[in-house]
Amino acid sequence: MRQSTIRFQTQSFSFRSLRAWVLPALLGSAVGCGPGGGGTPEPVDPVDAQRDGLVSTNGLSTNGLSTNGLSTNGLSTNGLSTNGLSTNGLSTNGLFVSWFNSNPAQADMLMKYVARCAMNASQSLTYTHGGTTYTWTGSLGLAPGWSMNQPATVTEQQIVSACIAAHANKFGVHVNISVLGKGATNVDIPTTAEETQTYSQPEACFFGNIFTNEGLYAANDTSYLSYDQSTVRTCGLSSWAGDLACAPAIVHVGNCLDYCVPDSTRMHYRCNYNGKLYRTLTTRIRPQDIYRCGDGVCQLSEKCGTGVTPDSCASDCGACP
Repeated sequence: MRQSTIRFQTQSFSFRSLRAWVLPALLGSAVGCGPGGGGTPEPVDPVDAQRDGLVSTNGLSTNGLSTNGLSTNGLSTNGLSTNGLSTNGLSTNGLFVSWFNSNPAQADMLMKYVARCAMNASQSLTYTHGGTTYTWTGSLGLAPGWSMNQPATVTEQQIVSACIAAHANKFGVHVNISVLGKGATNVDIPTTAEETQTYSQPEACFFGNIFTNEGLYAANDTSYLSYDQSTVRTCGLSSWAGDLACAPAIVHVGNCLDYCVPDSTRMHYRCNYNGKLYRTLTTRIRPQDIYRCGDGVCQLSEKCGTGVTPDSCASDCGACP
């Protein structure tokens, strides 16, 4: 049997354990419906060539513009944490190898987002097993201490958790989003005037702590969607409080202002939920990424039927067979 190895590029990276509770739940969530009613496979990264200005591949960029595509059934494969990433760092012990081998494709996808949320652009983590090498690169650098082999602080745990939640997508498709907030050291995620202008639609806030089994939460940062509207970003932007579309992986708790206090820019929030104060990330999207039944296009978030709602959109998706 080939020896499994982990190699750290530029700077080393240490993972504190993420609680295993969230992973089977995320793995078990349904994916996709659309006009065909079938599942949606994880898409190929479409934006590799755009690193210089805006978007990095399947993740985060040097500013806050990001491409989400982490499907709720792909956030894990049964056991990241006690079965994989230990409090003493990521290593090629039997637990990690067993966890990774249980579903390499899903584990690889999750690790992309964990690394890119926590590490900065000069850091990467390479894992080789069974002749295949996986490389996970950093970008946002939200948890600099954790990324330098130090135990993750509570703030780092919270901000990485929020970042992972912000990139979850029930349908597993890539949609560009603008991520706003502060890292664990209170440094703003950079943004540009172009980003702010293009991604002008407030979407959602995300908070929680999956390191300590406290859960992941999302809430609308705008009004609820109307009866004929939908979006593939349904984990964050919902049509009603308590939407279960992404539960139990991510619990939708209503509106950000029910739990959170924004600063004057409405880009930075602190949210208090279940008696705990959380470091929070917010997201914005393009206005055209909110779809309406009746616009003549059968979107992934719409289904065939006889009505005028996304779940039964006759004008866009036609009658069901």
